[in-house]
Amino acid sequence: MSVIPLVAFSDIKLVAMICYVLVIVATICIIIHEKRDPVKALAWITVIALVPVGGLVLYIMFGRNHRKQKIFDLKELEDLEEFNRLSRKQLEAIQKPDLMVRSSIADNRDVITLLLNTNKSLLTMRNRVRVLNNGKETFSELLTALRSAKSSIHIEYYIFENDRIGKKISKILMDKAREGVEVRFIYDDVGSWGLGRKFIRNLKNAGVQVGCFMPVVFPWLTSRVNYRNHRKIVVVDGMVGFTGGINIAERYLRRGRRGIWRDTHLKLEGESVAMLQAIFATDWYFVSGKKRIGISEKYFPKTRVTEETPVQIATSGPDSDWASIMQAFFAAITRAQKHIYISSPYFLPNQAILTALKIAALSGIDVRIMIPSRSDTKIVYWATRSYISELMEAGIKVYLYCKGFNHSKVIMIDSLFSSVGTANMDIRSFEDNFEVTAIMYDRRIAKELEESFMQDIGHCIEVTPEMWEQRSNLHSVYESLARLLSPLL
Repeated sequence: MSVIPLVAFSDIKLVAMICYVLVIVATICIIIHEKRDPVKALAWITVIALVPVGGLVLYIMFGRNHRKQKIFDLKELEDLEEFNRLSRKQLEAIQKPDLMVRSSIADNRDVITLLLNTNKSLLTMRNRVRVLNNGKETFSELLTALRSAKSSIHIEYYIFENDRIGKKISKILMDKAREGVEVRFIYDDVGSWGLGRKFIRNLKNAGVQVGCFMPVVFPWLTSRVNYRNHRKIVVVDGMVGFTGGINIAERYLRRGRRGIWRDTHLKLEGESVAMLQAIFATDWYFVSGKKRIGISEKYFPKTRVTEETPVQIATSGPDSDWASIMQAFFAAITRAQKHIYISSPYFLPNQAILTALKIAALSGIDVRIMIPSRSDTKIVYWATRSYISELMEAGIKVYLYCKGFNHSKVIMIDSLFSSVGTANMDIRSFEDNFEVTAIMYDRRIAKELEESFMQDIGHCIEVTPEMWEQRSNLHSVYESLARLLSPLL
């Protein structure tokens, strides 16, 4: 009787090793073929090559380039073709002399044209803008607007917590839905991880239409954790809109472990609200299984605002071919003449932005950057601090905000250009997350934001070379290690 030989364990191990090596080589070839930023590509290749199994798992979870893979492509949403047609029309008009009589347009024509080309971001003129400098102001205006809703409420947040302010807002949403108002609610599954099934079920039972952005059942087994909807958008009756850095959370109202969170938000009325509505419509299409919000007067009413405040609403994310927000920041920084003021809770810029800032400072421009003295994320905190030395070497003034946690994402340049939105000055916001920002070409708004920035500096410690050299060697090690990991964050 013949005996079937048993396969030796060593043979199985050899085959497994060969398969693993082939997978590693194939993955590295994919990374190289994608033509990524060399620093980020080398970081991932190093992790995959040096960390057995774990490096490959990390890449699958966080490293795949979905911008290239087009899994978020929204170009099939033909309902918004009208906005594309208008953007093409504006591109023609922006070159005409009659529009250039407005200094606010002439001074920012390069950025306006850039965003029309890369993002189809319409330049809106008839707007009323109110800067909301903290959670108290923001939630007061937001609650008033929600309570006054007559036809529709569209609300979208990265973080929506079921705390006191979250319960108050969710009750208004449910009450309005029962009254017959159309209420649509989008939340990010990672940012709003704490929302329970009961909370969502109560909203749905009251008639609120709920969409969850990219549900994550096992966050450690999916790359979906890496591409999040970081936007904060509210549109009421198509007439009033809100956007900025503030999430729905009690931390913006009451002192916590890191103090009160300092943040900046905007209340918008006028033509720019239609742009926020269009962004919400594309996001709703994605989360709701391709349900459309039509281009009708119910959702896009004609504005009654007569004031002129030029505003472009810009977005970025894996659904776009271009990193539009980062490109707009870069263009504005490179043509600064007097000053650049930046407030960002997480400062991990790509090489283009970092170089542009250093060149500006070395050219004699007053560049000031405000970052928190403490953070909610340890690795990002140390990585942010790793940039301080080279910023100071270029003549950039760095301020550590000490009155709580400054979460504002604000940029002001020459009192001509200002931006308030959701995008941090970091690679994740530039490349991975879905973001939105309002870019304003108005001296009054820019000066108001600059005055607020200067008031915040009063709650800061300015970092000096002497002070920085006295920090512990251990802190320097933390910074260096975090900086190495920053391309992967």
